[in-house]
Amino acid sequence: MSKIPGWLGRLGAELTELGERLERRRADAEEDVTAGSGPGPAEAATASAGPSAVPAATVTDHVPPPPSYAPSVAARPDPVAAIPWGMRVAAEAGWRLLVLAGTVWVLTQIISAVELVVLAFVAALLVTAMLQPTVARLRRHGLPRGLATAVTAVLGFVIIGLVGWFVVWQVMDNLDTLSDRVRDGIDELKRWLLDSPFHVTEQQINDIAKNLSDTIGTNTEQITSAGLEGVTVMVEVLTGMLLAMFSTLFLLYDGKRIWEWVLKLVPAQARPGVAGAGPRAWRTLTAYVRGTVIVALIDAIFIGLGIFFLDVPMAVPLAVFIFLFAFIPLVGAVISGALAVVVALVTQGVFTALMVLAVVLAVQQIEGHVLQPFILGRAVRVHPLAVVLSVAAGGLIAGIGGAVVAVPLVAVTNTVVGYLRTFGREEALRHAPQPRGASAVDVAPTPAPGSPAGKSGPDEGENGA
Repeated sequence: MSKIPGWLGRLGAELTELGERLERRRADAEEDVTAGSGPGPAEAATASAGPSAVPAATVTDHVPPPPSYAPSVAARPDPVAAIPWGMRVAAEAGWRLLVLAGTVWVLTQIISAVELVVLAFVAALLVTAMLQPTVARLRRHGLPRGLATAVTAVLGFVIIGLVGWFVVWQVMDNLDTLSDRVRDGIDELKRWLLDSPFHVTEQQINDIAKNLSDTIGTNTEQITSAGLEGVTVMVEVLTGMLLAMFSTLFLLYDGKRIWEWVLKLVPAQARPGVAGAGPRAWRTLTAYVRGTVIVALIDAIFIGLGIFFLDVPMAVPLAVFIFLFAFIPLVGAVISGALAVVVALVTQGVFTALMVLAVVLAVQQIEGHVLQPFILGRAVRVHPLAVVLSVAAGGLIAGIGGAVVAVPLVAVTNTVVGYLRTFGREEALRHAPQPRGASAVDVAPTPAPGSPAGKSGPDEGENGA
C-alpha cells in the first residue's frame, strides 16, 4: 500500500508535463498563423486596448488550416461566369427585342383605335409640308404670320376643291358616253370570242351573262349593306378631311411653338439630339412632298396627253387619278396605269390599249430613272426593297392611307436615325479625355479641304446636303 501514493504522484507529474507540452505546441501553432497572416481584428483590438484588455475571441475559436496531405476541393464557379458569352449576349438582346416588340404592338393597337385621327394628322403634316414654303415666302415679303397663313390655306384648299369638283364634273359629263362605249366594247368582245379559236358558243356567253345577273339578284342584301358601309366610309372621310384642314391651319400658323412644346416632353439628356433631328426630318418631309407632287404632275400631264391624243374617253379624269395614285409609290403607278389601259381596251379596242400601255410604261420608266433621282435627290433616298415592304405594311395596317404615309415615314425615320447616330458619335468624342503627347496627332480631326479649320460637328454633312 505504501507504493500507491508514489505511483499516483508520478502519474500526476507526467500528466502535468503532457498538458504543458500541449500548451506549448498550441502556442507555437498560433505564433505561426499570426506570423503568416498578420494580426486579426481581435488581436488588433486587444493590442490597441493595452496589455490588460481581454481578447474578443479565445484560442479555441480558431479553426486551423487543413493539413497539406488533404485533397484540394475546387470552388464552384459563379453562375454568371458559367454561362457561355454568346448565350449571355443572345439573352440580353432577346429580352430587349421582346420589350421593343411589345412597345411596337401597343403603339399599333393605340394607332388602330384612333386611326382616323392619326391619318388626318399625318395628312395635315403632308399638306403643311407642301404649303409651308409658300407661307415663309409671303412672310419674307412683309405679310404678317396670320395673313400669310390664311392666304396660303385658302388658296390651297380652294385649288384642291376645284380639282375634286372638276374630276366629278368630268366623270358625270362623260358617264353616258362611257356607258355607250362600254356596251360597244362588250359587243365587240363577244364577237371576238365567237370568232376566236377557243370555240366559244353564243349559248355559253348567254349562260355567263345569266349567271352574273342571278348573282347580282341573289346578293342584293350584301350590295345594299356594302352601300351603307360606303356611306359610313364617306362620313369618316369627310370627318377626316375637316380634322386635316383644322390641323393644317394650326400647323401653318403655330408650328414652331408646337415643336418647342414637344421638345419639353423629351428628357433633358436626349433633348439636344432630338432638337437637331427635328428640323432635318422636316426638311426631308418637305423635300419628299414637293418632289412627289412635281413627279406626279409630270406623270399626269404626259400620260393624260397620250390618252387624249389616242381618243380615249375621260382623259382628264384619268390624268387626275394618275396624279393622285402617284402618291402611293410603285403600287399607285401600276393601279392607275392598269385603269387607263382597261378603259382604252373597253372603249377603243386592243390596239389602242396597247398604245396606252406603251405610253404609261415609257413615262413611268422616265420617272423612275430620271425624274425621281433628279428631283428627290439624296435627301429622301430609300432602297426599293424598303419602299415595297413599307407600302405593304402600311396598306395592311391602315389601308390606302397607310400606304400613302408609309414611304415618307420611312424616309423621315432614316434621316432621324442617321443624324442621331452621328450626333452620338460626336458627343462621345467631345466628352472623351483629350490625348496627350505624340498620340494626339494621330487622333486629331483633320478639316476637310476648303472648310474652315476648327469647325467640325454633326451638322456639317446635313447642312451641306
